[in-house]
Amino acid sequence: MPTPEVPTEAPNGFATLGIAPELLAGLTTLGYEEPTPIQRAAIPALIGGRDLLGQAATGTGKTAAFALPLLHVTPAGPLAPGRPRALVLVPTRELAMQVAAAIHKYGKVRNATVLPIYGGQSIWQQIRVLDRGVEAVVATPGRTVDHLERGTLVLDDVRLLVLDEADEMLDMGFAEDLEKILSRAPATRQTALFSATMAPRIKTLANRHLKNPVQISIERERTAAGALPRVKQIAYVVQRAHKLTALGRVLDMETPTSAIVFCRTRLEVDEVTESMNARGYRAEALHGGFPQEQRDRVMARFRDNRSDLLVATDVAARGLDIDHVSHVVNFDVPTEPESYVHRIGRTGRAGREGVAITFVEPREQRLLRNIQDATRQRIPVETIPTVADLRNRRLELTRASLRETVLGGDLDAFRSVVEGLASELDLMDVAAAAVKLAHEAQHAASGGQADDQDVPFAPPREERRESPGRPAWTGPGPAARGPKARGGIRAPNERGPAGPRDRGPRPNPRDDAPRGGPRDEVQRGGFETTRIHLSAGRFQSLRPGDLVGAIAGETGLPAGVVGAIEIADQFSLVDVAAEHAERIVEALSRTKIRGRRVTVRIV
Repeated sequence: MPTPEVPTEAPNGFATLGIAPELLAGLTTLGYEEPTPIQRAAIPALIGGRDLLGQAATGTGKTAAFALPLLHVTPAGPLAPGRPRALVLVPTRELAMQVAAAIHKYGKVRNATVLPIYGGQSIWQQIRVLDRGVEAVVATPGRTVDHLERGTLVLDDVRLLVLDEADEMLDMGFAEDLEKILSRAPATRQTALFSATMAPRIKTLANRHLKNPVQISIERERTAAGALPRVKQIAYVVQRAHKLTALGRVLDMETPTSAIVFCRTRLEVDEVTESMNARGYRAEALHGGFPQEQRDRVMARFRDNRSDLLVATDVAARGLDIDHVSHVVNFDVPTEPESYVHRIGRTGRAGREGVAITFVEPREQRLLRNIQDATRQRIPVETIPTVADLRNRRLELTRASLRETVLGGDLDAFRSVVEGLASELDLMDVAAAAVKLAHEAQHAASGGQADDQDVPFAPPREERRESPGRPAWTGPGPAARGPKARGGIRAPNERGPAGPRDRGPRPNPRDDAPRGGPRDEVQRGGFETTRIHLSAGRFQSLRPGDLVGAIAGETGLPAGVVGAIEIADQFSLVDVAAEHAERIVEALSRTKIRGRRVTVRIV
């Protein structure tokens, strides 16, 4: 398609990139002025018909970098049922909706039609829209394959195929689906692949499916020497047994306006959400175990500031774009530096300053060091605030609130009360009593159950067990550890028997990865396992400990026969040793769990 002429007096910097005049007019209406580096590099190449291999992190503006060329190169004219002219593949439902909304926004001036396709939404509704004809489809790989196999989606007319966040799609296990989709697309298509990393498997995928691509690499913005970073990074070393207490303590000190807490597994998400709600925060969970309708409601409440904390897994939070996040908390250290960079990029947006907090278990200091090496930034290690620190912080907040009230005026209605008390009591005592009432009312929601004892300092393992050749730990020394813990908190023995919360193998951190269908038997934790289904879940207040206890108590088997546990809203899935599966199903079918009968069956 020939590149149309653009006005010489360009309304904005996008005019130099060869974009169609009507799209430029739409960008001007939206207030876009200057393209980002990825847009400046990618848009001319894609408009010129070249394949593209782009390395760019989230937040660099890559959605517009492929959405604008997509709208430019797709021809106008009648649309055939189920035969889009462009296809964008993304890893998650949230990102599919976000990208589709962006394409619709940029293409509004030409009435572009775009359809997001993902699991959890009615496939029949998607089929009805496809039958009417759409210009572009933005889809997750799994649902795309479903439509291809049904014949409701045909790729013969696709002019541009985009793989957005290709590294994440491979991490989630979509490699086979991607190959199937790419093999169905016409050989004459144009292909663009975007990834935050250029791992060997990404290069292999690109070499197999891209034709002489233009290669672009956009580094994350670096802070100038002597300038303050937009995201303040802090790490706390804490034993796993005390992480929930430490999280509540740090959040109470930081008082975030809006925060995302990242966890590795769904079970951790549920546990952290419950704990933070008990502490007085409005916390919402987000992971792949929720139906799409519930996930949409959670995100709507978080965007509208009706919740304080969003507790999420990496995959569930992929593609979220919310400007008002003030804090990001890594409840677990990410195993890959790229994941850390992606997480902390959720804060410090739109020119705002942000805070990134990471909880490091003593055995995880190597992961923290890897992140520092990869980002070339030092992450200072600080001590968990003490009880005294928290009390002082709360008093500061109360004082600030009172000062703001005094400066705000409108106190005449209350002066008579003060004057009446001042005639019989000391005025300082009256003021102190008023401050006490205000302070207790302001902080009553947080409760006191977690604030009467300090979190024990946990030195990294190098400090506990020195060995030649290891670098010295540069974290806080004994003098900075704060008062000795009161209340007799006892850390679990890391090499000793598992406690109640550590029974059986932990769930896979890639908790939202798609599964290839029903699994009768899988290898998990060193023994063959069978998955069983129970007709009770989160809505029945079911917890992993209930399931482990019921299995061990009713069968007499050791807790080690239980593998991964996934608890959804209305049901639960449990991996158990295959040789004992029928015995466990029979035993659980005869008993009650949390006071109610449940239906149990082998998947």
